[in-house]
Amino acid sequence: MLKRLKPDPIPSINPVPEFLVTGRTKELYDDTKLVLQVPWMGVVTMALAHYQTFYEALWKASAPAMASQEAVAACARLRAKIEDDVVKLNPPKRVNTLGEMGYAPREIENIKQSLEVFSHGNFLYAMMATQSRLALDLGEMPAQSAVTPFDGRHAPDVDVPFVLMEAHHADDQTRDVYASVRNTLGLPFVNTDYRVLARWPTYFRMAWGDLTGVVETPAYNEIVEELHQAFAAEAMALPNPTSTTATMLQEAANQSASLEEVLAVNQLFHWLLPGLITNVAYFRAQLV
Repeated sequence: MLKRLKPDPIPSINPVPEFLVTGRTKELYDDTKLVLQVPWMGVVTMALAHYQTFYEALWKASAPAMASQEAVAACARLRAKIEDDVVKLNPPKRVNTLGEMGYAPREIENIKQSLEVFSHGNFLYAMMATQSRLALDLGEMPAQSAVTPFDGRHAPDVDVPFVLMEAHHADDQTRDVYASVRNTLGLPFVNTDYRVLARWPTYFRMAWGDLTGVVETPAYNEIVEELHQAFAAEAMALPNPTSTTATMLQEAANQSASLEEVLAVNQLFHWLLPGLITNVAYFRAQLV
């Protein structure tokens, strides 16, 4: 069993921002977004890209699998599961509340579209993080097998700009929400998802306020743990057409820094992503 472990202490992470990359790193970023059909580089991949030799090896192994019918179907199953499960947490319905606050229907639709983009992309990022952790920690990779390429588009057909509300641009109330996010989740940073949603600060303050009442409950933790284990099972069932072995990825980690350092960073994101996915599903349920 792949235990859900939060590293202690939290390792230093050095995400390589998209706007700074050039050369081979930019090629890797562009290919990652193209294959995953996402408009942003997840912090997990930007943090692992700091170890370029390792990320090269991981992406060589992951790209064919992530572009497969098998991966798309696995992510769809996982999404259906979590969106069914969060209903048990009784998220309050907030569409009418936003209307009463003065939000126009188009603004509410933009929030929904942003949530849809994350609801799609986070599963693929989490699948990569799971496969990476399986290889680095347990020495496990799926057996060599052929891949069935996915033709066409599986990403949501939306066009919503990603405007990140960074802390230095935010008002005091939003910075207080960011502090609550960090304290509640025990993380030194605020994920991209939350910074995008904070573009609508009164909405995000309300949405996060609803969620804080459930994130430490047994019901919430059970849902996140079940999702974590489901990811592990689905990751091991994906195709491995490149015949990449766990040893190959471990050696690449040691060439980049050390296996221990890369594993600690991987563990951090592998720990947080099932919770992040659950939180986004909760936010979506508020706006159904």
